[in-house]
Amino acid sequence: MSATPRDLRLSVVVPVRNEAGNIAALVAEIGAACSDLAPFEVIYVDDGSGDGTAAALAAAQAGRPWLRVLHHARVGGQSAAVRSGVTAARSAIIATLDGDGQNDPAFIPALFAALVEGGPGAGLAQGQRVGRKDGWLKSLQSRIANGVRGRILKDATRDTGCGLKVFRRDVYLVLPYFDALHRFMPALVVREGLSVVLRDVVDRPRFTGRSNYGLFDRLWVGLLDLAGVWWLIRRRRPAPAVAETSPTVSPPC
Repeated sequence: MSATPRDLRLSVVVPVRNEAGNIAALVAEIGAACSDLAPFEVIYVDDGSGDGTAAALAAAQAGRPWLRVLHHARVGGQSAAVRSGVTAARSAIIATLDGDGQNDPAFIPALFAALVEGGPGAGLAQGQRVGRKDGWLKSLQSRIANGVRGRILKDATRDTGCGLKVFRRDVYLVLPYFDALHRFMPALVVREGLSVVLRDVVDRPRFTGRSNYGLFDRLWVGLLDLAGVWWLIRRRRPAPAVAETSPTVSPPC
């Protein structure tokens, strides 16, 4: 008997674009890593790929009823793909990871446990990469971006760009949506009055292919996003308490 949406413990969302060569191996790894978290679902979001990603995903679905596939008609970006997956997810807890193989899904259970142990006040379990396998230029860009972001937002997170995250679906859906949201989730979760749990995860080289992002995506556009998130945090005001009064009922004569 298949699990109903209410039974699902975890939804894993994987955004991909032009990652045909990485689909089969990573899907198998995710299935093995999440076996103890069953029942679960995995949602791949194909963000307008122009290679054989769609065909590779169709092949991977054979014999895997827990694997769902969504397609964007055109490229929307990583944050748009994550949002499509989270919106379609049927579990109250979501895990995300990048589709290139650099994020090891073996760390999903530990992040899941950290979020659950944090209780209702924890909104996000954020992975922080150690042993980065990126080239020196990409690593330098990330260090600069994370350093600047940390000084301005004071989110106490050294690696918000890590795709390995586990969070509550309802928390994500109340965050202000914008392109590159996934890189600022810790600061925005704290903005909602919730805590962020940090766990180290071991980075590894991408399976095949090359990154879809360059210097402009990671640094200059990131500075504009940073200014916007800083403004959102500064403008946050706690919602006032709300009380409802009942009408006074006169006693019968």
